[in-house]
Amino acid sequence: MKLSDLSITRPVMAVVMSLLLIVLGVMSFTRLTLRELPAIDPPIVSVDVEYTGASAAVVESRITQVLEDALAGIEGIETIEARSRNGSSDISIEFVQSRDVEAAANDVRDAVSRVSDRMPDQARPPEISKVEADADPILWLNMSSSTMDTLQLSDYAERYVVDRFSSLDGVAQVRIGGRQRYAMRIWLD
Repeated sequence: MKLSDLSITRPVMAVVMSLLLIVLGVMSFTRLTLRELPAIDPPIVSVDVEYTGASAAVVESRITQVLEDALAGIEGIETIEARSRNGSSDISIEFVQSRDVEAAANDVRDAVSRVSDRMPDQARPPEISKVEADADPILWLNMSSSTMDTLQLSDYAERYVVDRFSSLDGVAQVRIGGRQRYAMRIWLD
């Protein structure tokens, strides 16, 4: 017997079956957890160190290698990705999905603090941060001037622009890339 024949010969049963399907569908729909843009925070911690004036080879040997060796022993690491450039070292540590990001960040802080005395004095202290899915930069600002040189422009940005942008609501961090700093050479006779 076909479904259409059954529905014609027994209309009450057909209505009950239809209502049962509708009720089950509504119950399933209300329990379904689906979001258009789910909140995904991957368990990634980054370590950034600035060493102004150092070449990429020096940064690699004196900072990146030291940090990589210290970080390699942390539990639950899936991958370590390191980049050494002129004046900076960036290390990204990805943990297994089940690892708590807070605990992972604490382990990274401990490992970095254990080797901080082996890094050059001229290097800035390492910045350790958790990577958040919505923490990508949303504004890049390039500055140029016909009256100021690069050193003066860097000083202006550091004194005025960073403070003004940092005071805005919703701004987590303001960074200056490519800046130059004042230096002084003294020759003794």
